[in-house]
Amino acid sequence: MKVAIVHDYLIQMGGAERVVDVMHTMFPEAPIFTTAKDSSKLLKGLQDADIRTSWMQKLPGISTHFKNLLPLYPIAIRDLDFREFDVVISSSSAFAKGIKVPRNTFHLCYCHNPMRFAWDFTNYMKEDPSPEMLKTLLKAYTVYLRHWDRKTSNSVNQFIANSSIVKKRIQHYYSREADIIFPPVDTSRFMPSSKVDDYYLIVSRLVSYKKIDLAIQAFNKLGLPLYIVGEGPDRQRLNQMANANIHFLGRLEDEEVGDLMSRCKAFIFPGEEDFGITPLEVNAAGRPVIAYKAGGALDTIVPYTNGLYFERQNVDQLISAIREAESFDWNTQSINVYAKKFDIDTFKGKFTDYFEKSYYQFVTEREQRAAYGVII
Repeated sequence: MKVAIVHDYLIQMGGAERVVDVMHTMFPEAPIFTTAKDSSKLLKGLQDADIRTSWMQKLPGISTHFKNLLPLYPIAIRDLDFREFDVVISSSSAFAKGIKVPRNTFHLCYCHNPMRFAWDFTNYMKEDPSPEMLKTLLKAYTVYLRHWDRKTSNSVNQFIANSSIVKKRIQHYYSREADIIFPPVDTSRFMPSSKVDDYYLIVSRLVSYKKIDLAIQAFNKLGLPLYIVGEGPDRQRLNQMANANIHFLGRLEDEEVGDLMSRCKAFIFPGEEDFGITPLEVNAAGRPVIAYKAGGALDTIVPYTNGLYFERQNVDQLISAIREAESFDWNTQSINVYAKKFDIDTFKGKFTDYFEKSYYQFVTEREQRAAYGVII
């Protein structure tokens, strides 16, 4: 059986790319197809992979201006050739599920989310530094993009959603059913600490829809130390908002991030994510999460076990949750044990079982259709 893996692009490394990393360990001989890559940012596990890019790789500035090239991705992803493969696994939060596969090739899509900038363009591009004229043109283009996204969903044989909210979005936007398998969390990378410091922590790409500005406004009022790890186009705006108690640490190595996670008072998760692997990484390090009650957090946060919710995205609600968390006696060991329910081995086992059953069903139905055709 020849297997290929497809991902939207390997230009920024986040939770979706960590899923691809795990898939690579499950199917080490499978090439990874993508529209473009930035070799300097690849996860260590992907640096030895057979990564095959589209013609977009040759475009100048692809790593820094990839959002502005929005109209090109549907064309590039459809140009990838999968005729030699029996199975294609797409890891898709945008375009990857829109690949063109032969009729006899099984297409299994692990969907991180239906295309955010097609279906939620305003929030996705809010505060983005791109020129307003370009934003206007891109927004007009999303009318076509939604049509394309819905139409190409028909080429997927089976959908897997990474959370309950994504399952609902797949039903709503594509009129397709999906089973849920939560993403893998490498809990072995994290170790609880015997010492807890007085700072709070955010680890995130600095983009507007992550709502980091909400956390900054809350901590400006509280005056408590907040460390922010990550880079992104929203960095300058956020930096200008922040008081002296808020520290931007930039991009750090995994070991440094793990150490910060294990010693923080709590992790702040102010945006609505499709799933959100980072909160569970913090849990694996033994620390609680203060999360906005929406999206993937609904699948992972159990109040007073591994974190707390705040109901609405406003400063007062977040401050109230922070004060409540400070008054609660968190059990580091219990938080760590909870996180292990989402470990890589759990993901591998569930994904393998689902893959084998769904592929067997696909082959059986294909053979039945062939036999019926012979009879006719």
